[in-house]
Amino acid sequence: MLRISTQDSDQRITLTLAGDLTGVWVCEFLNVWREAHRSLKGRALSVDLSEVGHVDQAGEYLLALIRCSGSNLRGSGLVIGNLLEAIATDWPLASLNPAPSTQAQEA
Repeated sequence: MLRISTQDSDQRITLTLAGDLTGVWVCEFLNVWREAHRSLKGRALSVDLSEVGHVDQAGEYLLALIRCSGSNLRGSGLVIGNLLEAIATDWPLASLNPAPSTQAQEA
């Protein structure tokens, strides 16, 4: 089971998850995140994972994509801390926007 709470302010939208980000809850979280992302209007978006106990492979992938979209992931504890570190290592933000090639293209 997963509980998703939304805090909406002038500066930021924060999605707080509590429970397990697994199975059908991954799709549910994706839907909530998409809605929040659509309503940003220049604000930041944060995802608080401090109360998440377990994340399956689909949940990890979704969190990595969310991070790459510019959202901030935060959490505490050994499991979530290791997960966030792994996402930051395996999905470096710089690789998503490679520098333009300086080599001339041949016809």
